Amino acid sequence: MWRGGHSQSAIARLLDRTPGGIRHVLMQTGGYTPTDRQRSTRHLRSDERELISRSLASGLSIRSIAAELGRSPSTVSREINRNGATETYRAVTAEKRAWQCAERPKACKLQLNARLRRLVARKLALDWCPPAANSWLAQGNLSRES
Repeated sequence: MWRGGHSQSAIARLLDRTPGGIRHVLMQTGGYTPTDRQRSTRHLRSDERELISRSLASGLSIRSIAAELGRSPSTVSREINRNGATETYRAVTAEKRAWQCAERPKACKLQLNARLRRLVARKLALDWCPPAANSWLAQGNLSRES
């Protein structure tokens, strides 16, 4: 039915199921093709990163690079600082990093940080509610906890 052009909602109604359940089955059976990843027009493109790299190598200022790109100087400055500063900026590396940072789903902080995970578990074991533990962490207490 899906390949015949019927919508997930129509299929769900016919089978007395939820559209989400139909989507799940379609994804598992190969009937659903995910859309290609696309960047927002607000993000720098690879050709813009190349221009930044060449301009830095020729000694141009951030403001002149930004004017040439038609972007804000702060956008160019953040891009450069995020990817190695003026002496070590490389467009290919910056482009690769941008795609990696945009990947979804992302691992949560508790999954990536064992120390944070133990600390949160300790607070929850003391009957702290999650908002209280979050507020306590937001005050910078993680660095003080041993």
